[in-house]
Amino acid sequence: MSAVAARTLLGFDYGLKRIGVAVGQELTGSASALTTVAARDGKPDWEAIGRLIEEWRPDAVVVGLPLNADGSDHELSRRARRFGNQLHGRYNLPAHFIDERLSSLEAEARLRDGVQKMAHRRALYKENIDKLAAQVILETWLSAPPPQDTP
Repeated sequence: MSAVAARTLLGFDYGLKRIGVAVGQELTGSASALTTVAARDGKPDWEAIGRLIEEWRPDAVVVGLPLNADGSDHELSRRARRFGNQLHGRYNLPAHFIDERLSSLEAEARLRDGVQKMAHRRALYKENIDKLAAQVILETWLSAPPPQDTP
């Protein structure tokens, strides 16, 4: 029986305006939503991401890969792969990719369950949906690591 690694990972839900970020740990197989980083037309706020990398010192990153329902590439697939490759190149971290098709639906369900009785649901939704989607992406990867990695 092999020992389970105790690596820390950052998970990303890439978007053209916002990038959700979560942190997780392989030993426990758990992830937590962290924050949302701004993006301008798909260009990430690299300073904010650099601060997260510095603070959490992850051993690897996981990026959600948007795919169509049939598993083919979505229009954002190429951009999400590029973002993951940039994370790898900038921070010398292994970048893993995972199908994120159901992450937004799961994040929406979690958020809806948590804020049903609150009057300010819309603001909470916009503030939290991306980082919750990143959490779902990372939890999915932690439960079944994919073979699609960069060095």
